[in-house]
Amino acid sequence: MNRWKLLALQILVGVVALGLWWVGSTVKIFGVLLLPPFFFSTPGDVIARVVRMFATGLIWRHLWVTLLETALAFGIGAIGGIVFGFWFARKPNVAAVFDPYLKMINALPRVVLAPIFMLWLGLGIWSKVALGVTLVFFIVFFNVYQGVKEVSPVVLANARLMGMNERQLFRHVYWPSALSWMFSSLHTSVGFALVGAVVGEYLGSSAGLGYLIHQAEGVFDIAGVFAGMFVLAAFVLMIDWVVTRVEDRLLVWRPQNTLNDA
Repeated sequence: MNRWKLLALQILVGVVALGLWWVGSTVKIFGVLLLPPFFFSTPGDVIARVVRMFATGLIWRHLWVTLLETALAFGIGAIGGIVFGFWFARKPNVAAVFDPYLKMINALPRVVLAPIFMLWLGLGIWSKVALGVTLVFFIVFFNVYQGVKEVSPVVLANARLMGMNERQLFRHVYWPSALSWMFSSLHTSVGFALVGAVVGEYLGSSAGLGYLIHQAEGVFDIAGVFAGMFVLAAFVLMIDWVVTRVEDRLLVWRPQNTLNDA
């Protein structure tokens, strides 16, 4: 399957989903709407609301706040996860000491942490960033840790026989091994960074997409809620595309996945 055919099928799935939503919310079947507009709105109303939000400029400030929180949470969490993942993988004794504490913190529901961060850091962006960091850090940490641990002992032994020092081992053995695992986690953690920002905004904020959704929900504005969700979904796709481009640049040695015609 070539790229254009794949794109066409992806668009077709979206069109079919919108069509089913439109039928369910506007066409009565046996005298009943399967998707009552009060609970699900209609595709036309949601699209009109999204267009109005961008046309009036209402969305831009909120988008910028959410983007800033997401970028900071993603950057801090990813860097921390990479650094500590490498360190713990290379220092088994340190990993053994901190292992129960990491598992304990990772098991805590993040929603429970949100009010605590707000008490500590206030209602500004940093409480949302802190919540996003807790989501991103552990995803990246465990993937990088596993990627370094997966290095073949035979490869390590051969590299040491060739006279590589620790810096060369890191650059030519450990780093390439961890990259695939790391970018796999980054694709997932992008969405979680956004989730952390939006959940924090929803619970307490004066700006952001989560704040807009919360305001719309408070007045039973279902079209506004769905419009915010659509903007969020597009936002995640855009960020994921950027991560994919960076991944393709850094992993030039990786065989390209080609979709062949069946």
